[in-house]
Amino acid sequence: MSQQTTIRKLAELVNTPVEKLLEQLAGAGMKFSGPDQVVTSTEKVKLLGFLRRSHGKPEQAPEETDQSAKKITLNRRKQQEVTVNSGRSKTTVNVEVRQKRTYVKDGARAMTPDEERADILRKLEESRARNLAEQQALAEKDRLRDEAIVRAREEEVAAKERAEAEKKAAEEAAVAAKAAEALAATKPKRAPIDETAPRPPRAPAAAPAAPRGAPPAPPRSDDRNNRSAPRNERGPGDRFAGQMHLSAADRARRGNSNNSNNRGRPGGRNQSGGRRDMSRGGNNAGPHAFERPTAPVVREVAIGETITVADLAQKLALKGGEVVKALFKMGVMATITQSIDHDTAALVTEELGHKAIRANDNDAEDALLASTGENQGEAVQRPPVVTIMGHVDHGKTSLLDYIRRTKVAHGEAGGITQHIGAYHVDTPKGVISFLDTPGHAAFTSMRARGAKLTDIVVLVVAADDGVMPQTKEAIQHARSAGVPLIVAINKIDKSGADPMRVKNELLSEQVVAEDFGGDIQMVEISAKTGLGIDDLLDAVSVQAELLELKAVDEGRAAGVVIESSLDKGRGPVATVLVQQGRLKKGDYLVCGIQYGRVRALFDETGKQPEFAGPSIPVQVLGLSGVPEAGDDFVVVEDERLAKDVAQQRETKRRESRLVATAGSRMEDIMATLGKGEGQQVLNLVIKADVQGSVQALSQALVALSNEDIRINVIHSGVGGITESDANSAAASKATVIGFNVRADASARRIIESNGVDLRYFSIIYDVIDQVKQVASGLLGVEIREEIIGIAEVRDVFRSSKLGAVAGSMVIEGVVKRNKPIRVLRDSVVIFEGELESLRRFKENVEEVRNGTECGIAVKAYNDVKPGDQIECFERIEVPRTL
Repeated sequence: MSQQTTIRKLAELVNTPVEKLLEQLAGAGMKFSGPDQVVTSTEKVKLLGFLRRSHGKPEQAPEETDQSAKKITLNRRKQQEVTVNSGRSKTTVNVEVRQKRTYVKDGARAMTPDEERADILRKLEESRARNLAEQQALAEKDRLRDEAIVRAREEEVAAKERAEAEKKAAEEAAVAAKAAEALAATKPKRAPIDETAPRPPRAPAAAPAAPRGAPPAPPRSDDRNNRSAPRNERGPGDRFAGQMHLSAADRARRGNSNNSNNRGRPGGRNQSGGRRDMSRGGNNAGPHAFERPTAPVVREVAIGETITVADLAQKLALKGGEVVKALFKMGVMATITQSIDHDTAALVTEELGHKAIRANDNDAEDALLASTGENQGEAVQRPPVVTIMGHVDHGKTSLLDYIRRTKVAHGEAGGITQHIGAYHVDTPKGVISFLDTPGHAAFTSMRARGAKLTDIVVLVVAADDGVMPQTKEAIQHARSAGVPLIVAINKIDKSGADPMRVKNELLSEQVVAEDFGGDIQMVEISAKTGLGIDDLLDAVSVQAELLELKAVDEGRAAGVVIESSLDKGRGPVATVLVQQGRLKKGDYLVCGIQYGRVRALFDETGKQPEFAGPSIPVQVLGLSGVPEAGDDFVVVEDERLAKDVAQQRETKRRESRLVATAGSRMEDIMATLGKGEGQQVLNLVIKADVQGSVQALSQALVALSNEDIRINVIHSGVGGITESDANSAAASKATVIGFNVRADASARRIIESNGVDLRYFSIIYDVIDQVKQVASGLLGVEIREEIIGIAEVRDVFRSSKLGAVAGSMVIEGVVKRNKPIRVLRDSVVIFEGELESLRRFKENVEEVRNGTECGIAVKAYNDVKPGDQIECFERIEVPRTL
């Protein structure tokens, strides 16, 4: 078949951008939607005519057209070097050959555009006819070859049937002969044998094509001595007659090959007396003969989320260097062992002429979805999940303490909440689950996670403090999560409380109270005295009834990880919020990249409940590792499925990290050249008690980086400081930060022997301040110049000893003798140096103050003129800070 031409291929042939070719086709009146559409020959002719008209060819004078078309001159120049030997020396001569050829067209009349179009159409029809004839000839050859293959197969089947018939006949004859012999042996008397009588013919079992199951052939000595027939008189199939594994077509093919190889050689041997030439260059035409491919092989390559360059090259049946070269042309610098993402692999696959398809690597995830979809029960009423948010020190934890009748706020370091807490409380209005979030600016991710998990957000605002930055941030989190908002105006019992100010400030954030005609409930409370707490719980209950919160109470549980930590005695501990189903002891669950079996459940009071239903937070023990805060968890049928899903997720995460660090683009490398020169680096190792604190500390400390210093967190994790953490810090010269954790004995020994900087903290304020101090120490000091005095020259006197002496008046500050000076003329610096002499009357002085006359002699400079200013300054060192 003739190959169709697309717009993209036509653009490559004419060396024109695809967009420009599409515009030209649109100008010619042909609309195409994409570069992969097929362009017919008629459309090509139409485009050619449009381009000729747009280039103004028909408007040219006939003489110019004839002259330009009749004659063409080609100039060719060729240079080469010739080395001439002249004795011991060699001489190189440059030889330049110039050729000029002129081709003159015969005096044929120039064709009109209509005649050109007709000629093109005629040639196109001739080309189509030739293509059709070639296609018919190829089809006829294919048909003959198929018929030959079918005929050879039929002959092979017929030969097999004949061989089976002969085998069967031989077996029957052998059985009949044995039976006759046995019958003759049982007879007591036998008739005399007539030796002169002719013998009966032998059984057909001695045929040359006897099968393997036939009786053994006579000894080879008889055949070897029987040379009555010469070898060259035997048939071509006799040589392979005994090989039963060959078909009739194969025997015929091998016989023809031998005949062609032995043609012209009597006796079956060559002139040198050797054996037959069994070379492979004979006529091997057969059903399994090799044929050269007539078209390039297009492969469908299955590509997952990531793939290494070596694996991609293996799937494409190409060398790894060719794939690396194609990536370099695309602007991606990757080695053969690095991983690339799916989009880059798909682009390079299509660039190399193959087709990329997405591989389905989510077998375990599909099984997990199938297992979770089976447990769909009836939805029942569930308790609401309420998140307490607000600015730091506005009384969020104190409010929860009063509701729960506890004193959590008194035991917190620095009097601020630094963890996300989960509690469920039996109130007179029913069971309510509360999430307490930190208010510090560094815990943005914790507040965002709490807003996504909740049903209702209670925004606590201090009546004496008003709307603060974290208050505005909490409002944005609630809006982005799409959950209703209830405002609790706290500290109403204080003398400086002003609830109306709080409501007016919230108006600027588009939070309109019900008193002002809005839909936001605002309750005035006091977490210390309990004033208004019942009204707040009533507002929460009303909002929960309006939401009609329901969830499946039976079946396998599913939910979200609120917080996670590593306990030295209990191992990984995850605080989870069940969203549907029931979580029981002994369930197998998968949580992010971790999995395990629930060994124990604990509520916020330390008791072990039998199960946890929807909207109930519990602590889970038994996971294989510490999960990430915010990961989803789901209960599965068995441990095998949980392990497969966790391993598959871990593999994908690792490949994503490899892709993020490999295959840098040339544009990115060129953009970063020169930016890191002179930039200091502060390496940190962060260990904290819970996963949320690790995330908050990493984000807050990395945000301190600027153009002068870069803060690099080389390792972070949950739990105590171990020996591997100390070794990492010693190898990279990093500072170890322990947030509510301590180092063990082996880690302390390594830290002391290597002089590693180890610092313990319990308040996040102190961490940020200490890191700022350490980073400022790396920045060093900055040299600044400070002007301390200015003297104006009133007159110039000449001295034989000092040269030019400027009689001056100090108009600002103080002029000191041992400080550097500058001479300014018309506010432009013309000299910088130091003083040689500073006198008051005839006495040398160390300094002259404002409003005092003096004589100044500038060292190595005598061109001082009246009206100049002498500026005295000093250089001071200022420590650099972030």
